[in-house]
Amino acid sequence: MKFFVIGDWQAVLGFRLAGVEGVVVTSEAEAATALREAVARKDVGLILVTEKVANSIRDEFDARLYGHGFPLVLDIPDASGPVSGRLTVEDAVRRAVGMNL
Repeated sequence: MKFFVIGDWQAVLGFRLAGVEGVVVTSEAEAATALREAVARKDVGLILVTEKVANSIRDEFDARLYGHGFPLVLDIPDASGPVSGRLTVEDAVRRAVGMNL
């Protein structure tokens, strides 16, 4: 299974240098389309979406994050660092599973 990244040009370029395929998006419509297309791919197991892009399509992103098991989706910081108010990994697991681990 492959990783796939959706984000700004810096994030996508960085991951491409590590051998990870991705797509640069500059609008909410492009982000939503890219997420749907990545989810439909049978060879993708983990979709990484930069936080700012994920925030622009939050409802659709959260539906994938909490409503479906595969492929996994995860929002990651971009080159400017984490967005303030971001959920910690522990909070995300608690929200997804419904209990503390």
